[in-house]
Amino acid sequence: MPLREHNYWLTTAPMPSTDAARPLPSRADVVVIGAGFTGLSAARTLAKRGASVAVLESETIGWGASSRNGGMVLTGMKLGVNQLISMYGRDLTRRMYAASLLTIDCVEQIVREEAIDCDFSRCGHLEVACKQKHFNDYARQVDVIAREFNHQLRVVQKSELNAEIGSNTYYGGMVDEVSAGLNPARYVAGLGRAAIKAGAEIFEHTRVEGLQRESRQGEAGWKITTSRGPLWAREVFVGTSGYTGKTTPALQKRIIPIGSFIITTEVLPEVVAHELSPRNRMIYDSKNYLYYYRLTPDRRMLFGGRAAFFPENDQTIRRSAEILRRGMIEVYPQLRDAKVEYVWGGTLDFAFDIMPHAGQIDGMYYAVGYAGHGVAMATYQGQKIAELMSGDKPENPFVGIAFPGAPLGLYNGKPWFLPFAGMWYKVLDWVS
Repeated sequence: MPLREHNYWLTTAPMPSTDAARPLPSRADVVVIGAGFTGLSAARTLAKRGASVAVLESETIGWGASSRNGGMVLTGMKLGVNQLISMYGRDLTRRMYAASLLTIDCVEQIVREEAIDCDFSRCGHLEVACKQKHFNDYARQVDVIAREFNHQLRVVQKSELNAEIGSNTYYGGMVDEVSAGLNPARYVAGLGRAAIKAGAEIFEHTRVEGLQRESRQGEAGWKITTSRGPLWAREVFVGTSGYTGKTTPALQKRIIPIGSFIITTEVLPEVVAHELSPRNRMIYDSKNYLYYYRLTPDRRMLFGGRAAFFPENDQTIRRSAEILRRGMIEVYPQLRDAKVEYVWGGTLDFAFDIMPHAGQIDGMYYAVGYAGHGVAMATYQGQKIAELMSGDKPENPFVGIAFPGAPLGLYNGKPWFLPFAGMWYKVLDWVS
């Protein structure tokens, strides 16, 4: 099979059908912008609580990062626990870490309640050390996490690593048994069906073009202008992540979209697949700009990373296929002759402090900034913000933490360069 520039996951999952001819309602209790994990989780929760919900999606259900990711349902956050404690103190960090564990439970509960066939499995994740000093830090992390958060991780010495991964590249590893894996396209399709079943209406190919405060009959709300006409809603929830655009400028200026790219091989023989990943872990390495990889349920090696830092396009996807193939062979020389059958790209959403954020901005509700932990965190934040909108007071430590804007200078009148995770990257028109 020749290399296809196509998202492999989409070959495994039919998406829910929506009625393209159905007109928009004139009003709704809540308009949700974005039909990915965040928006669909929120829509499901709101509709179950009796709200009339219209989900507006400029493309199709799960079109963005929700169907393009590696399907890793991970504990923790992008930043390490010691850095989090230094930034937020012990109490808030404990609450954040506890919430990160609950995000896995949240996904598992929805999968079970809605009978979503998405190969959900608590297979655990493995972080592998690219340098000795990275491995030396694992013991300190395990100690802090056990002491401060009552959560157990396990250090794997280099001499024992072959029980976890069929590679001699690394200096050791660290395992968290709580993490899980799934097929993200099947999961987002299931979330879509669950939201529709609960009573939410999903309108695909409906681009939001304007948001304006407008009261009707004495009730405060929003006039939403779309490519298919206007509607009015009491509340707006934004779940657009790395595809956040100029319609919500206050959010757009607080998010940096980063491209991530993935290849998958042909189906591997069972003996080879077992050699590569004996315990079928979700695996990622310790580099700042890391590789992440796993076996798919049908025994392909899926291998991803930041092969290009800008959002995906045809040129960056094509270049990324060879970069990632070389990286895969460095990790797994035994895959030198394996055919790469699929390559695709997607866009992650990083806040400038590399933290998840949720709450209200400019009067709208939002949840963004998942930094590669979006399968679990997006589902959780969609649900929790929906509960908040419904009048509950859910525990959510990511609401209310400082949400920095872009620390940018100007060059030829345009924003450029920001300090991002210790490196400098050029920022183009998406933050202007």
